[in-house]
Amino acid sequence: MKVLITESIADESVQYLKDQGYEVEEYLGHSQEEIEQYIKGFDALIVRSATKVGPSLLANADCLKAVGRAGTGIDNIDVKACTDHGVIALNTPTANNMAAGELAVGHAFNVFRYIPTANEGVHNGDYRRGNWVGYELEGKTAGVIGLGRIGSIVARKLKGIGMNVIAYDPYIAAEKFEKLGVGRCQTLDELLEQVDLITLHTPKTKETYNIIAKEQLYKCKRGVRIVNAARGGLVNEQDLADALAEGQVAAAAIDVFDKEPSYNKKPGDQEFDNVLLHAPNCYITPHLGASTVEATAKVGQGIVELIDGALKGEIVAALNMPQFSGSVDEIRPYCSLAEKIGLMYFQAEGKPITKVEVRYRGELATNSGTGIITLSLIMGILKGMGNEHVSYVNAQESIDECGIEVVETKDETIMRYNNLINVKFYTEDGRELKINGTVFTPNTEVIVSFFGYEMNCPLSSTVLAIKNNDVPGVIGRIATILGKHNINIVSMHWGRKNQDGSDNKHAQAFVATEQPVSEKIIKELEGAEGVLKVSLLDLE
Repeated sequence: MKVLITESIADESVQYLKDQGYEVEEYLGHSQEEIEQYIKGFDALIVRSATKVGPSLLANADCLKAVGRAGTGIDNIDVKACTDHGVIALNTPTANNMAAGELAVGHAFNVFRYIPTANEGVHNGDYRRGNWVGYELEGKTAGVIGLGRIGSIVARKLKGIGMNVIAYDPYIAAEKFEKLGVGRCQTLDELLEQVDLITLHTPKTKETYNIIAKEQLYKCKRGVRIVNAARGGLVNEQDLADALAEGQVAAAAIDVFDKEPSYNKKPGDQEFDNVLLHAPNCYITPHLGASTVEATAKVGQGIVELIDGALKGEIVAALNMPQFSGSVDEIRPYCSLAEKIGLMYFQAEGKPITKVEVRYRGELATNSGTGIITLSLIMGILKGMGNEHVSYVNAQESIDECGIEVVETKDETIMRYNNLINVKFYTEDGRELKINGTVFTPNTEVIVSFFGYEMNCPLSSTVLAIKNNDVPGVIGRIATILGKHNINIVSMHWGRKNQDGSDNKHAQAFVATEQPVSEKIIKELEGAEGVLKVSLLDLE
């Protein structure tokens, strides 16, 4: 598989992908148009903040399965478009939090103490320190807009240097404000009228775009200072430039633009311009929020591991997949079991279905993330139908196209098992076939009921489902045939029932084997006395 990287990540992260067997190409310093033409043939794309992943790029991405942003934000990734194209969208939401928070705090010092201009003056032979008399941060009021992960880091650090910190975030509970010791503003205007410093830490959305513009700037006291190390577009750039020129804003520090330049072009090749580059007392850095050795290593390694997992079909915390409570390790065994149940149906029965009903029982029913388990079941069904290109992103759309209804229900009642997945398949001819399973340990997935036959069978990669007459001698004949062909039996489980209320009794066997079983051996098993049907369940 091929991975395209359009913006720099750590060399160690690139090597990690190569060590996993991927063909990796670093395509740095190219325009958006060039990238959109070059994307053909790549299975995964890794970007940072400049490359835009939207409909035009995705239209040319004939092989793309996953796209990952090495960083927190997703404003350059159209998640809906990725979903429409069946592409898994990934990011590393926590890896650069500390780096971004510390940069904002560093800029807070810059806008009060004029450190960059003093440095420039000294290097030009000007040592007149009276030109750069600043202000102490101690006792000033900082207004944090957005009290999420990074905003919380900034609030904590600004409090640590003696600032009075207030914040506005309508989505954060009062308890978090209290825990941080931060004053809570009910409205943005309430914050603006009090602050000496505004620092922004929200995502860029329709609601937050230009959240600070002319109207808001002039609600502040004269001489307010502004730091934006979050997302370009949160502050209206023209309005900020005008306010700086008029002295309403004393100083600003900007790490991000609404429209970003290319961060790989050399100075002589750079054509970017912005009104803030010409504004007085405006300190600008080239999107350095994640540019620390530690953050670069963390975001790079984090995204390549996610990309690797996505390409291998593993459960990853994607932006366009159902969220779930608990850890991936806790949910993974149930997803694996559900996918195997989906595979089993068509390998054992093969009859078209119109509806699938999955019910989660016991403690599993209390988990808010059963949606991803249901998607795993759907993936198994579709793979059983021959669809090898299904993923968590396109599974629901693919099953809808097949005209198969999927219904999920929950029942917290604990019966025999603490956790149970009940799946009922409705066939075109009106039958209802059930497969139930549970997880005993992370490595032990167990089928407890198969098409009405009760059993207790741990699963392995190869299982023979054998229906037979419930009479003496059948087990011995099956074992003899397998032994003759040097097929080692890992486990053997039989379930029985009186199928029609008469003396006609059938049994259902699950025989897990260590070696693959050929079609020739299956034919021989089908010919054994008492054997009614043999299905090979390939659950790899």
